[in-house]
Amino acid sequence: MVRDYIPAPDGDFHIWQNNFVTYASTHLADLGLVAGDLTPVTTAQAVWTTKYPANAAAQTAAQAALQGKDDARAGLAGAIRPLVRRLEASPDVDDTERAALGITVPDREGSPIGGAPTSRPVVNVDTSQRLQHTLHFADESSPTSKAEPPGVMGAEVWVKVAAVGQPPPADRPRRPAVHRGKPGPHRRKPASGPRNPARRPPSL
Repeated sequence: MVRDYIPAPDGDFHIWQNNFVTYASTHLADLGLVAGDLTPVTTAQAVWTTKYPANAAAQTAAQAALQGKDDARAGLAGAIRPLVRRLEASPDVDDTERAALGITVPDREGSPIGGAPTSRPVVNVDTSQRLQHTLHFADESSPTSKAEPPGVMGAEVWVKVAAVGQPPPADRPRRPAVHRGKPGPHRRKPASGPRNPARRPPSL
């Protein structure tokens, strides 16, 4: 593809057009031109040389206005936050007033998340690394997704080292599906004991 001789950036174009018109004007005879040939060019140039600096000035003013707006917002938010901290700690301000002000209303009763999940987690054990077992969890209703069911924060892994001949441990009862306040990050309880529960120490 042939490269355009007219530069794309406005600044480069401004320099280029000025050189073009100046050279052509001073070398009309050498170029086989007369003054009238340049009339459309010089007319358009007069418009450009007015609009280009006006646009540059407007962009500079817009950037300054944006910075001024951002600074004003940061100043206002910085003035509001200390007052809100006073109001949040004040015994004279109740939750109705907090809601009217649009500030945080504490969750004083806990937020139920519904009943216990009806599905179970399934585990995929990655043994590709020597002496390492990596557990990957998924819900049995969506085994190709890493997302937990609604209201579920994570899964726990329990390992029991039993003596030879003892029965395997029974499933633990499920805990009530309720939490206080906002849900925290997903947590996994680290396994204890040997990494491979199938391995049991030899009996003495």
